[in-house]
Amino acid sequence: MLKRLIKSLETCPIVQRGDYNYFIHPITDGVPSLDPAVLREVATAMIKVLDLNGVDRIVAAEAMGIPIGSIISCMTDLPLNIVRKREYLLPGEIPVHQVTGYSKGQLFLNGVQEGERVVIVDDVISTGGTTRALLAALDKTGAEVADICFAIRRGTADIGRPYKVLVSVEVTDRVRVVDRYF
Repeated sequence: MLKRLIKSLETCPIVQRGDYNYFIHPITDGVPSLDPAVLREVATAMIKVLDLNGVDRIVAAEAMGIPIGSIISCMTDLPLNIVRKREYLLPGEIPVHQVTGYSKGQLFLNGVQEGERVVIVDDVISTGGTTRALLAALDKTGAEVADICFAIRRGTADIGRPYKVLVSVEVTDRVRVVDRYF
């Protein structure tokens, strides 16, 4: 399994952002376009590795967590909460201050209630900055994070708790899949 994801990673372009080799891939960037077969492969694999027992909802960060979370939501009938880049000023909204290897910004969490069991899904983890901030925001809601899964891991990010990934990559002048966990 994951043949399509691996092949697409190993052939994707690399661009420089300062000292950072950034890989451009449909799952992580949505360009040039999302291949439905690769997206379905990722969502199906995540459903198989995630602990969905007693989970109330899926949480996914904007932007590229949205397509993965949407497919998983449709396949499992679990509601999807999107952590948005826009503030809505709803009661209980929690700001999520993120710092990654190549950017920083703010996201906003809405609609997760105390006592709910959630899973987090996202496209890639590299520094863990977004996920650490999201975990802190979910802790403020009183929700329980049952599981976390990323399609791709780059590096060895520590988010203070275990998480699952489908593949790990090294990025130099190309992407090399160094481990697959499914």
